[in-house]
Parts: sequence; C-alpha cells; structure tokens
Amino acid sequence: MILEVAILHIKPEEISKFEAVFPKVEPIFRSVKGYISHELQRCIETKGRYHFLIRWETVESHTVNFRQSPRFQEFRGLVGGFFAQPPVAEHFERVTESHI
Repeated sequence: MILEVAILHIKPEEISKFEAVFPKVEPIFRSVKGYISHELQRCIETKGRYHFLIRWETVESHTVNFRQSPRFQEFRGLVGGFFAQPPVAEHFERVTESHI
C-alpha cells in the first residue's frame, strides 16, 4: 500500500463551500483501479490548510490509473477552483508495522 499525502491550501473565503463539495469526490476515487481509501484532515493552526490522505495499491494506481484518466479532470473540476495555490503531493510507504 502507498499513502499519497496531498497538501491543499484553500482560499479562506471558500472554506465552507470546499468542505460542502468535497464529499462528492468519493465516487470519483472509488471508481479508480487501485484506490483503497481516503480521508481529509483540516489543520487547526493554519486556516485553509488540509491534508488529503489517499491510500493506493501502488504509485501507478495514482499516477497512471487516476492522473491519466478523465476522473482526474472531474476531481479538479469539483475542487480545483477552491485552491489558493497548486497542491503538493508525495507518496509514502510504511516502514514499521506498529500502529501508534
């Protein structure tokens, strides 16, 4: 499993709208081969900053199956207008088996 961590910065005046629209991305992601799950976390200290955590079977599940599909454009069409700056995304793999 791969964890994609995307850091999203949302325009302050658009936060409520963004959070209302965001649940609509779930069916988009569920339809992508290799998608496992996702969650969105809001930063307490920095207004408008979110971590979008997506679990994929492989990096290619994200970079090919999602990013190179029409589903990516659907996702960006729903939430892209809320971004104050382009998201930054990186992929991580588990090092330890313990769950803290």
